[in-house]
Amino acid sequence: MQFVKYCIVGALNTLVTLGVIYLCKSLLGWNLYLSNALGYVCGVINSFLCNKQWVFHSQGGYRREALRFVGGFAVCYLLQLAVVWLLTRSIGDFEYLILGIVLSGYGIATLLGNVVYTLANFAYNRLVTFRE
Repeated sequence: MQFVKYCIVGALNTLVTLGVIYLCKSLLGWNLYLSNALGYVCGVINSFLCNKQWVFHSQGGYRREALRFVGGFAVCYLLQLAVVWLLTRSIGDFEYLILGIVLSGYGIATLLGNVVYTLANFAYNRLVTFRE
């Protein structure tokens, strides 16, 4: 059940991130890169708070856990990036149009990289960031 909650928080983070990017860029007319950065900052903050309070029910200190959380995010992101890079190099960046959907080597590598990121980040947060 904890992993299901973690995935729900991940979906919520995506909505928060995209919502802030849209608000800043499209409604407020801010710079694309500033909007993107603010969106991701808001998503990571939302992720930390929801995971701390709802998924892992942690009673630990905010500062210590926030630093571990950001560190875990960085490590898992780099792991995901390595998976995407290695798979794209090994299977190539082909593209096929199937039923109006573009299927590419990079797309497949990105999906698999996201699975690796999700599993690694969940394990890291459970074992390191919010350990009981």
